[in-house]
Amino acid sequence: MDKFYLNIKNETSRLKAVVLGTAKSNGPTPKVEDCYDPKSREHVIAGTYPKEEDMILELDAFENVLKKYDVIVFRPEIMEDVNQIFARDIGFVIENRFIKSNILPDREEEFQSIEYIVNHLDPNDIIIPPEEVHVEGGDVMPWNEYIFVGTYTGEDYKQFITARTNKEAIEFLKNLFPDKKVVKFELRKSNINAKENALHLDCCFQPLGKGKAIIHKNGFLIEEEYQFLIDLFGKENVFEITKEEMYQMNSNVFSISEEVVVSEQNFTRLNTWLRSHGFVVEEIPFAEISKQEGLLRCSTLPLIRD
Repeated sequence: MDKFYLNIKNETSRLKAVVLGTAKSNGPTPKVEDCYDPKSREHVIAGTYPKEEDMILELDAFENVLKKYDVIVFRPEIMEDVNQIFARDIGFVIENRFIKSNILPDREEEFQSIEYIVNHLDPNDIIIPPEEVHVEGGDVMPWNEYIFVGTYTGEDYKQFITARTNKEAIEFLKNLFPDKKVVKFELRKSNINAKENALHLDCCFQPLGKGKAIIHKNGFLIEEEYQFLIDLFGKENVFEITKEEMYQMNSNVFSISEEVVVSEQNFTRLNTWLRSHGFVVEEIPFAEISKQEGLLRCSTLPLIRD
């Protein structure tokens, strides 16, 4: 593989290269006390935690759609008995910089599986945050002159395994990108109730092409921060999802371009709305992976968009 140069300015420009997670050798069903999020915990208790073979099929369907649009798709190197589905958690790209996430310590080895890609980047473009900065890619959205960041800054931050991006990350990103407007959003957190937990910003909000966006009001703790997004995009351009739709991960779709959105096949109301606004909707099965409180955006780490 030759050296290549990163370019990500927003969530919707034409995708050229991406890392897509893998479910191969995903490991056994976790114990309840080892779950990182309330939805996985719920399915472990119910005996409905997803099977590896089903998740492999779902990710293969996603890869097929990406390749249909001539996207270069990288996959993580397989690590035995490690959950490597959510590539967005381990790193993210803004402009020409790859920022390594500071993720839960138990998940550090996931990064090793994409080092073969990172090693082909310009070393000056690889940013490793200091230890006190907690940040995951699901909370960080480059949006042209903005960087939207989901966070939780309550005094009880350490009590929430679902609080993944801290206030130190906000300052870190402001210093790293002084020409950008870094806008923070306080997210609702719960360790045990998936319907009251916005694990990442992309679990309750996502910008789309054509000036549109998806949002769930209850995912935001501060109404003024939610209102900022409504005012920025315009109420008529925003698809508001219900608590149940947020739980099913309706905001966690993925844009291949301004016009093309990959979505879960069961998101009937959303997919109808998207098509009514001129989007091409590529529907795939992803309901099993969603049982781990992550969906299409979570499974990707975009490297290059036009």
